[in-house]
Amino acid sequence: MSWKSALSKPSAKSAVKKMRKSYADPEAAQRKVLKDLIAKAKNTKFGKDHGFNESWTIQDFQQHVPIRDYEDFSEYTKPMVDGVPDVLWPGKPLYICKTSGTTSGVKYIPISKESMPFHIKAARNALLSYIHESGNPSFVNGKMIFLQGSPELNDLDSGIPFGRLSGIVAHHVPAYLQKNRLPSFETNCIDDWEEKVDAIVRETADQNMTLISGIPAWVQMYYERLLEYTGKKTVKVVFPNLALFVYGGVNFGPYRQKFKQLVGGDIPSIETYPASEGFIAFQDRQEDDDLLLNIDAGMFFEFIPLDQFGEENPPRLTLSDVELGVNYALIMSTNAGLWGYSIGDTVKFTSLNPPRIRVSGRVKHFTSAFGEHVIAEEVEKAMKHAAEHTDAIVTEFHLAPKVEVEEGLPYHEWFVEFDQLPNNEMFFAELIDQKLQELNPYYKDLVEGAVLRSAV
Repeated sequence: MSWKSALSKPSAKSAVKKMRKSYADPEAAQRKVLKDLIAKAKNTKFGKDHGFNESWTIQDFQQHVPIRDYEDFSEYTKPMVDGVPDVLWPGKPLYICKTSGTTSGVKYIPISKESMPFHIKAARNALLSYIHESGNPSFVNGKMIFLQGSPELNDLDSGIPFGRLSGIVAHHVPAYLQKNRLPSFETNCIDDWEEKVDAIVRETADQNMTLISGIPAWVQMYYERLLEYTGKKTVKVVFPNLALFVYGGVNFGPYRQKFKQLVGGDIPSIETYPASEGFIAFQDRQEDDDLLLNIDAGMFFEFIPLDQFGEENPPRLTLSDVELGVNYALIMSTNAGLWGYSIGDTVKFTSLNPPRIRVSGRVKHFTSAFGEHVIAEEVEKAMKHAAEHTDAIVTEFHLAPKVEVEEGLPYHEWFVEFDQLPNNEMFFAELIDQKLQELNPYYKDLVEGAVLRSAV
């Protein structure tokens, strides 16, 4: 199969038609996923310990399988990593994915032979959805680049290969994409990131790049080095046929203005939500930044209202129970052997049928020193709003509560690194505070009630 035929208009039409069938009844699709997971894993150690039964309802599953975070899985993950078969999922993992945890340090997340294809399929469906909607597959005519970790994998003592997700996925890129894919394997294996980016720049500067993909911070660095190397003012001058940007991992909002400056304008983009635990969602339309939940891909999802997360018996909602605009902690059970697993992310639903979400932050990434319950999404929106209205370009920022003060009320302290300063710094601060009050009624009440000092 060629690159052009695999990502052609007919292929896109066929794939989108098939996808839509699975979303006709999202709750039924999820019930089937859970039933299949239980049937497959009933003879594993975890399945036996929890009495897996194929006749279980969702409620039965929730009664027998508690919510766990990574630390709570240690009695299962340790023997799994040591190579003991049939612990969380039949057999041994195909890979162990190495990822960083907020509280756990390094985490070892299993990827199975059943789960791996869904990572690739979801990425392909994201591209096909774009082609189907836009009618423009022009990016297939040039080269594509995916900025990623090294594809060189190490073996654990048990013989199971392990590495970062992007490096693992690099081994499963379909053959029809390989001839259009950059950088080379040798360049991708360079360990030092600074050296690697410079090598990628040299390898790609004279190519017909039409699609660029990666974490925004990595792509920004690549763009900056590319312009320095070529002496050109914008990326579009270097790559006049650049047609699509694919990203994931973080909120793109804070990077958008800087990218527009570097690229020399806007280009279409696709947001994805890949995680070590599974490819959770992807943007399937250009009209907004909502992500289509990947409901028929070996993952069963549950949702706990964020304000009840951490309680002894919090409600565990499924797609038929969730509401629009509410922050939920995301819980997953997967065909790699995670069960009732809290991945640490929070999401909001923007559509129920089909289920579309936005990632709103991390369970542990919020500020509530005074009861304000400010989450990452609100902070990022406030910063984006202020930057857009003051011509500022923000590189990085950090927010922390200032509890102990010599005089006056406590307050939120913002540390901001600018690539371009706001045209009015005081107005910039006022806009942040106004937007945060608009987005978060708790923060507004505390400011108006003279419990917190505003940002200005």
